[in-house]
Amino acid sequence: MGAFYIQNEYWFSVFQLVTAMIGMGATLTPKDFREILLEPKAVTSGLAIQLVLVPLITFFFIAAFGLVGGVAFGLAMIAAIPGGSTSNIFTHFAKGNVALSVAITAITTLACLVTTPFILGLLISADMPADFIMPTGRIMKEITLNLLLPLSLGMLYLRFFPGTAEVFSKWCVRISMFGLLMIIVGAASSGRLDIKVFGLTNVALMALFILVMALASWLVSWGVLRLSQRDAIAVDMEVVVRNINLGLMVKVLLFPAVEGQPDPVGDMMLFTLLLYGALQTFAAIGLVGLKRYQQKGVLKAA
Repeated sequence: MGAFYIQNEYWFSVFQLVTAMIGMGATLTPKDFREILLEPKAVTSGLAIQLVLVPLITFFFIAAFGLVGGVAFGLAMIAAIPGGSTSNIFTHFAKGNVALSVAITAITTLACLVTTPFILGLLISADMPADFIMPTGRIMKEITLNLLLPLSLGMLYLRFFPGTAEVFSKWCVRISMFGLLMIIVGAASSGRLDIKVFGLTNVALMALFILVMALASWLVSWGVLRLSQRDAIAVDMEVVVRNINLGLMVKVLLFPAVEGQPDPVGDMMLFTLLLYGALQTFAAIGLVGLKRYQQKGVLKAA
């Protein structure tokens, strides 16, 4: 399995991303973008936090802890990719503004054609070898073919087969999760994932990174920008829950696995992305519990 995975790493990453984006597209309609006109302040604030505040936090986090190599590159990738589709589900459970969450997810997903290579370039180009050239053109091409095109196909499925779109979307997401599981199994069996090499300190730093992002997002959206609690919840979920599926594909473009050749930077980056994907789920569940507890307190006080 390990050798097969290394030989086909690119196709594993494409499979899990394409199926995830078709599933996401099957839940979106053009009217979901209408939120831009209905609540311009909330949408603009959410986009600014996603595209400006998150990269800034990541930059200072990497600098403050002196992170280098695969861990630093993994955090940069997390900052460069848009929010994930499951953020909409967690927003619903936390009783946040689901329409706003969907709008921000959709817009940042479309914008990542430009923003992902741009943010990556800002955060990691200085740490790459002098002869390294960011493959911006290829990243944009892969995002178009493996993210935006499947997203559009999913939206078309919803348009022409609305009665089965919900079930279709769920199965696409499940298949994508199976693809993600295959990446974990393949990478582990090939020796690419080693918790001892990654280190418990880095695991703790990843948990702290999520906590700092969630707290900063909440303070800015609710405390500074004075968004409603429902809107602030949606923005917070968008910040915490990232599209790790896309991050895994871009990682393969930057650091493809080669059989027989060790790649400590690429392996650490892969571990960072997979670990964040697991931690963001627990963080989102924690946010749901916290927001519901706060809302109960408000209702009791009233």
